[in-house]
Formats: sequence, structure tokens, C-alpha cells
Amino acid sequence: MVTQAKQNIEALGFFSKVDFNVEPGSAPDKLTLDINVTEQSTGDYGVTAGYDSQQGILGELSVTERNFLGRGQYVRASIGASQTGNTFDFSFTEPYFMGLKVAAGLDVYRHQTNETTDDIYGTTSTGGQVRLGLPVTRDVTASLFTGVDQTLVTDKVAPFSAFFTDGQQLNKAWVGYTLTYNGLDDVNHPTEGLYATLTQQYVGWDYSFIKTEAKARYFMNVFPDAGIVASVKGQGGIINDFGGTINPIEAFQYGSQLVRGFTPGQMGPRIGGASVGYTAYAGASAEAEFPIPMLPETYGLHGAIWADAAIVSGQGASGALDATSIDQPIKSAVGTSVIWDSPFGPLRGDMAFVLTQATDDKVSRVCASIACPVFQLTIQNLL
Repeated sequence: MVTQAKQNIEALGFFSKVDFNVEPGSAPDKLTLDINVTEQSTGDYGVTAGYDSQQGILGELSVTERNFLGRGQYVRASIGASQTGNTFDFSFTEPYFMGLKVAAGLDVYRHQTNETTDDIYGTTSTGGQVRLGLPVTRDVTASLFTGVDQTLVTDKVAPFSAFFTDGQQLNKAWVGYTLTYNGLDDVNHPTEGLYATLTQQYVGWDYSFIKTEAKARYFMNVFPDAGIVASVKGQGGIINDFGGTINPIEAFQYGSQLVRGFTPGQMGPRIGGASVGYTAYAGASAEAEFPIPMLPETYGLHGAIWADAAIVSGQGASGALDATSIDQPIKSAVGTSVIWDSPFGPLRGDMAFVLTQATDDKVSRVCASIACPVFQLTIQNLL
């Protein structure tokens, strides 16, 4: 119980150091716990810029406060821009809503993507959701959420989309839940335990379908003396439609989130050269993380080797699929990574070598040769 309490305090992210001292209590069956903490900054002000082969020059300005007004409230606002669009996101979470052990939150966003050679239509999505989170057991938490979204499609430049018309408006409302199991020994730097989520949501208004996704990752401390931690991950999802055909916007469009090295929104079935997404997927990954030799631990740098594989099926629009987009349903890649515990959060640079892909799948290789690797910079996530 003491160990769990220490981990819970560390997971808050408010303190750089947490020490527990145990002393005798007022009776033989009682103990006194002295908890000494060292506070750290809980606010981040980020300005980032970079270049992506698909989005061109991009940047983001963000403000994050994890302990707003000293009440443990989480607030984040960000504005992003690239040559292919711009984004605005705002999120607020109250950890003890009305004094109860219930977290309440609000998310608001506006995302705009422009027409490009890869995306033959643009979208502007505006929406938001409210959510409630509550503990079920010590290791299981539940989150309930509901929200609305309005998406406006723009298609002013040829080639024109076969699925949408210029000015078409798509409305949706959803309600759903997420169950999370957290059996990790340390949320920030896990070495043992299981972390898993199950999410289901019903989407209505202009639609009628249920989207289900399950993800799990298990960590193993295989060589404790050498600091080598291995993990295996499994994930899968399916969309059950009750109102017709799922359009490409609502279908799964994962790229590197499923198999590292693939471009988001450019993997899977196509019709007339346009990506239509997929309605079912299953994937697995294996990874081993290790300290980088000769570098002090204070640098916060680790290395990793990994392998990803997935299979996708179903299509996000009706029509005859391009044969070259489904000639290899299995996507796979291997690679190496450098992980950095930066002041802005855990970052990782992945160097991926794509092994199997459909002819039309797009990957952002560092050179024109098919043997060249793909480099991607992402945020380190548990799942």
C-alpha cells in the first residue's frame, strides 16, 4: 500500500522527487509516514517547428498547466499550422468534480486540412466533447464521454472526390465509454505490468455505427541489471455500420500509429487513387528498450529495437477497389529508435524499414530507393 501510494503521488507529475520515511506510530500496529516532496514546474510553454515530407513546414504553439491554480486541474491550449492545414485544441480537466472522486473534462477543437495532391478534398471539423472519469477498482478506471462534430468538405480543384461534393456538411454526435486497466509498476517508466484499454462508441445523426477498439501492452523486465525492458503490444478495431456505407472520414486511417513507417491516412484500400480507409484492423508489436552505452542516465536517452505487423480489411466507401491498393493486406516494419525524456515530454525518433506493403501504400522514405528507411519523430505513448 505504501509503494502504491508513492507511485500515485509520483504519477501526479507535480514533484521531481518523492521520499517516504516510515517511523513507529503511537501503537505497535500503527506507523507514521513522513512524505517529503520536491516541487517542480507544472507549466509548459512550447514553440515547435519542423518539416514533414507530407505536410511541409509545420509548427505549433502550446500552453499546458498540469496544476492550474494549485488545484490539480489540467489545462492545455494549442495552435498548430502547416502547409496542409491548421489546428486549434483546448482541453480542461477537473480531477475532483464537485468534491467527488470523479474527473470531469471538456475538449474543444477546430481542425482544417487543405486540398493537396495526396488529399483530393479538404475538411474543416469543429466540435467538442464532455467526459467523466471514475475509478472502478484500484487498477480499473472508466471514462464516459459524449460530443458533437460538424465537418465541412471543400473540393474546388480537380481531380474531384467521388465520395463528397464541395460544400457538403457532415454532422455527427456520439456517446461512448473507455475502460482502462493499469497494472504497471511505474506509469512514466514502466518495467513490469499490463496496460490495456477498451473503447466503444455509438455515432449517430448523419451516421449510425458502433466503433470498437481494444489495445493492450505488457512490459517485462528481462535483464534488470542491464536495464533492458521488453514489451509486447496487441491492438484491434472494428466498425459495425447500421446505416449504409462508412465514408473515408469516419473509417480507420491509421498509419504509423498501427505500423511505424507508414504515412497517416495513406495506408489501405483506395478507389480511383483516393484513400478510403478500412473498417477492421489487427496489429501486434514487440519492442526492447535499453540504456545507450557510454551515456549518463541524466541525459534521459534510451535506445530501442522493435518490429510491427498488422492486417487491415474492409473499406470506407462503396465502389471497386484499386487492385494495387489491396495486393498486400499485411503491413510490417522493423526498426530502431532513440527515446528522449525531454522537458516537453517523452519524444522518440523512429528509423523504420518497411518490409511489406501494398503497391499504393505511401511511406516517407529519406531517399527514393525502396531499401531506404523512414524517419519519424513522435510522442512516446504507452499504447
